[in-house]
Amino acid sequence: MISSPWDAAKHMESAAALAKELGRWNEVSDFYRRTSELYRECGRDQPASNAISASALEEKSPEEAIKMCDEACTILKEDGKEQMAFDLYRAAAALYIKMEKYSDAAAFFLRLGSAVHKCNAMNSQCKAYLSAIIIYLYAHIFQQAQKCYNDLQVQAFFNSNQNRCATKLLSAYEEGDAEEIKRIGQSSAFNHLDHVVLRLARKLPTGDLQAIKRAADDGEDSLERMT
Repeated sequence: MISSPWDAAKHMESAAALAKELGRWNEVSDFYRRTSELYRECGRDQPASNAISASALEEKSPEEAIKMCDEACTILKEDGKEQMAFDLYRAAAALYIKMEKYSDAAAFFLRLGSAVHKCNAMNSQCKAYLSAIIIYLYAHIFQQAQKCYNDLQVQAFFNSNQNRCATKLLSAYEEGDAEEIKRIGQSSAFNHLDHVVLRLARKLPTGDLQAIKRAADDGEDSLERMT
């Protein structure tokens, strides 16, 4: 007889691993969710989060993997341990990029920025916001990139190298200057971003630069803040 939630969690974790080995992917997610619930009953938040995020569904069912990462982030946030969720936000964003769901990927980086703000991890916060802007630009969503930039009311970002990079990049887009965009995208300033975002930055510019410039010339979406 299983005598405690801890023992039950261990058995459930073994069942999840077996289901994974057998390729029963629907059972994998169910077993890991139940494992997480049992660990939480024991007051073990980190193993609970790990169980959710370790489902190994990235290849077979990336949307389910993202959903489970999101659930793990929620668990940690509710328990006041959001600093343990940083890698989960990044993992979910990376999966969205792989699926070419760029707005969703940018949204996860913005959530990461909010999470790290609460933990005073300012450098990580600035990198998360710059990452979101780069993703929007890569996906040709210039208006959203600019809105993201203008809406950020975070003093640490105002004074950061990441903010200066974002300002130069958006200005180059407004000018329709492909060579300047390429130069900025290839600069060492982006070297410390997550690899999946760095790859996107290196491929800029994408989209119709002339359309963006025409919109800027007409007075639409001009930068509200310059440094």
